[in-house]
Amino acid sequence: MNQNANRFFAEAPVGKLLLKFSVPCIMSFLINSLYNIVDQIFIGHGVGYLGNGATNVVFPITVIALAVSLLIGNGCSANFSLCQGRGDHEAAKKSVGNCIVAIIVSSIVLTLLFIFLMEPILKAFGATENNIGYAREYYKYLVIGTPFNMFGISLVNIIRADGSPRYAMITTIIGCVSNVILDAIAVMVLDWGMMGAAVATVIGQIITAARCLWYLCRKTKTFKLAKTSFKINFKLLGRFTSLGASSFFSQVSLVLVMISMNNVLVHYGALSRFGEDIPLTVLGIVMKVFSILSGIGMGLAIGAQPIVGYNYGAGNISRVKDVYKKMMITEFIIGLVATAIFMLFPLKIISIFGSGDALYNEFAVLSMRIYLSSTVLFCLQKGCSIFMQALGKPTLSMVMTLLREIVLHIPFIFIMPIFFGVEGVLLTMPICDIGALILTIIISVKVVGKLKPADAHNTAI
Repeated sequence: MNQNANRFFAEAPVGKLLLKFSVPCIMSFLINSLYNIVDQIFIGHGVGYLGNGATNVVFPITVIALAVSLLIGNGCSANFSLCQGRGDHEAAKKSVGNCIVAIIVSSIVLTLLFIFLMEPILKAFGATENNIGYAREYYKYLVIGTPFNMFGISLVNIIRADGSPRYAMITTIIGCVSNVILDAIAVMVLDWGMMGAAVATVIGQIITAARCLWYLCRKTKTFKLAKTSFKINFKLLGRFTSLGASSFFSQVSLVLVMISMNNVLVHYGALSRFGEDIPLTVLGIVMKVFSILSGIGMGLAIGAQPIVGYNYGAGNISRVKDVYKKMMITEFIIGLVATAIFMLFPLKIISIFGSGDALYNEFAVLSMRIYLSSTVLFCLQKGCSIFMQALGKPTLSMVMTLLREIVLHIPFIFIMPIFFGVEGVLLTMPICDIGALILTIIISVKVVGKLKPADAHNTAI
């Protein structure tokens, strides 16, 4: 293995590196988002909006799987890059081996929990009397793919850090395209409904996982796994799980937000002229649309992680700051463009997922224009949070995530509807993003502005 293969992190132009690593990463995140979105589009047209409501009820289990995958895979990727920057190639290789063992064990445990706790989970996630039958059908097939999904998500992060972002991107594209084709056949041609959508998703996840396994066996650039790489090192596991903790809590927070929001929407929706199913279905779709924007913002920042980690580990602080500046400017532009699209074309976006009556359309427009009005602020906050993770500062990253999602978001989900009814839920996102932006500014000034080469030694294992 050529252990100096990643020297280009320290030598190539920053803008070129960001394009090389962030664009494939963005594509990977978008494709992962599309797995569920594609299901929802076909279900919306083939089953109806109650089927869409059911996918929103089931969606949190995929987020839980994603959370654990990022805890292990994203943390390993960040640690891998820091180790490579310091020249500690043995620790980098052991990180990958420990990551594989951890993801296999955790995915099996999680799958078993999902299987045995199906009914309590669906009830907790806000299933209604009208959609729970669809939710059960979708759920019981979707959980089968959990180990393959988690393995693929974790390993594409490592593949990118190994200097192969194009391979990672193609891997996720192949899985997603397979899902789209199989969805069309299963739902629209064979009329398999919810079961067909779930099975198509699982097959796409298996294809992605298989390509990741092939890379580990045949295509690695800077490391070669040995039997000793898989020997569990709890200190190493603790290190890269701490680096992945922010991504983990970001997703877990999203699950808690979705559970809280689904139940509040059902309760207050039933008291409103919209009823309980319209708000639940519509805001679920809006959050899926938001996941596209989130994928772009997170993809940009996570794509920059290997560049930041390598240069920070090597003590190239001026280069680290240059990456941060360019990344945050790009995050701002992405957020601005997305906000304009959400404000100008809300009904056209929602109609992609199927149609509804006048009340459905009214709530859809309100949701898009209010709930997604602060996407610029979200992009800036998420970019800064992931940058802290790349610097080996997981506590700061985690604080940023917990402030937005737990300290602010969940309480306001319950408070705002008391005064504004079901529409009050829509105001929670802008409130959270404004609060999170304040902390983002403080951390940017205090931490990024005062980085020193000596700080990088504090990230050593």
